[in-house]
Amino acid sequence: MMESRWAYLIHLLAWTLPLILFQLAVLVHHYKERSGAVLKAVLPPAFVVGLYLAVADHLAISTGIWNFGEGKHLGVYLGVVPLEEVLFFLITSVLVSLGLALFTGLVELLHQKKAARAS
Repeated sequence: MMESRWAYLIHLLAWTLPLILFQLAVLVHHYKERSGAVLKAVLPPAFVVGLYLAVADHLAISTGIWNFGEGKHLGVYLGVVPLEEVLFFLITSVLVSLGLALFTGLVELLHQKKAARAS
């Protein structure tokens, strides 16, 4: 299966979906009722960055800087960029954004614990 046109998509989803699910579970656990607001703040910029990177990839492919070999992706394109590559940019941007939200939550938690010990 990894030598087929599904290879890129399977590999991409296999390593990203578990991480995104873990990040979402931790985010909901930490932010609780604020989870929706955090996601509304985090996801739109992640999608903007992902689309920006996809456009940059489109320009690089169009000018011949790089290309993708046939047979390792589904053959569905947005412009000249394989769908899996666009998904890669969107998903990795989401992973980074969720990671930053979780890091911010961790820092907040550490400050709260430090303040509690000081009082």
